[in-house]
Amino acid sequence: MKDLKEAYKTIEADHFAPRMEISFIDGVNRQTFSYEKVTWNIGGEEKGLRYGENPGQEAALYKLVNGNLVLGDVEMIQAGRYLASVPELLQSGKHPGKTNVTDTDNALNILRYLMDKPCAVIVKHNNPCGVATGSTLAEAYFRANKADRLAAFGGAIALNRECDIETAKLIIENYAEVVVAPDFKPGVMDLFATKKNLRVFRIRNMERLTEFVARHVVDFKSLIDGGIVAQTSFSANARKSEDMIPAYCNRKITNKETGEVTFEEHKINRLPTAKEYEDLVFGWLVEAGVTSNSVLYVKDGATVGIGTGEQDRVGVAEIARDKAYTKHADWIAWEKYAKPYNDLRLVFGEEDGAKKQSEIMEQTKAEKGGLPGCAMVSDAFFPFRDGAEVGIREGITSIVQPGGAIRDWDVIDCCNDAGVAMVFTGQRSFRH
Repeated sequence: MKDLKEAYKTIEADHFAPRMEISFIDGVNRQTFSYEKVTWNIGGEEKGLRYGENPGQEAALYKLVNGNLVLGDVEMIQAGRYLASVPELLQSGKHPGKTNVTDTDNALNILRYLMDKPCAVIVKHNNPCGVATGSTLAEAYFRANKADRLAAFGGAIALNRECDIETAKLIIENYAEVVVAPDFKPGVMDLFATKKNLRVFRIRNMERLTEFVARHVVDFKSLIDGGIVAQTSFSANARKSEDMIPAYCNRKITNKETGEVTFEEHKINRLPTAKEYEDLVFGWLVEAGVTSNSVLYVKDGATVGIGTGEQDRVGVAEIARDKAYTKHADWIAWEKYAKPYNDLRLVFGEEDGAKKQSEIMEQTKAEKGGLPGCAMVSDAFFPFRDGAEVGIREGITSIVQPGGAIRDWDVIDCCNDAGVAMVFTGQRSFRH
């Protein structure tokens, strides 16, 4: 019988060329990007990516070594300014795969906005499962892991400070695929060595992440027939409270009898507090790394519930809410019994385990999954008030969203009725 596990141990042959060029041609003008393939020597084998998104798919990672593209008034990041594409591999066990690279890249995509204080980002399947800041790096990682301990299993962890012993001890309590940091204090690599297949990357120039905040790269998307969509990469414009706009709109009203058009002003009654603004900014910047359609709940500089990739805004607000409840219950079980919530019946028996689960769920409902006081973040406008109402019913106190819906007035009235503050960014944050 075929051993299906062997597929995941296979290193695919790499037939991708060592160099690649992409040219943008406008008449006689040519702007060319030149790339070189990235490889690592692991166990005497010089090889690039282990495989692509799945075993059986060949893959290659290329670094930009030459060329500079200007599109209108947008200048792309210049060649040779390596960061994530050429990390220093300190420990591997086996060659990295494509998902290790893309998860790490999206973790850094979020982290670039959050370099002013210790921060940890945990990404799984190219979406954050936990992001948090802290007074120390260990606290930041603890809070990020607490946000979704289950999803963090097998994730990529990005840290914006030198990894210390305290943080490393917390990390090795779980299974992780990747850890990336600007450096590692003495003794940390000895701890990581106990996890033989953990990939550990060092990016010494990580402080340069802030330079990537407002700079762009060409973002390529391949289509099924080999066609390519090219776009400039996204950059979040609302990066501080002053960049956010108090929610307002002018509602157009047409008199059905006379045809006369008037405009009725709607504006938010309550502006966010300083603390709410901190969470609104934090949540909006995390949102830049979340697959759309998405809604987040955040509190005290940490994610509480993350809903991703849903087709409707009400549905994704509910998914984020339900995940907050589920993760809250699991964390209570972990703190009380050092066991996952779903394992309590297996560990303590059907009757006793069910009783414990019931008690935990009652506590979770009483605490509304930790959602009261949260900021609600939406990557696109709420077309109707029903999406915002999902969070308002759970006790959120502030909302950030792009604005621009025909019925912005209805969402503003909804927030005013509940005493909820709301601000607009004037920028959508879709990520497909």
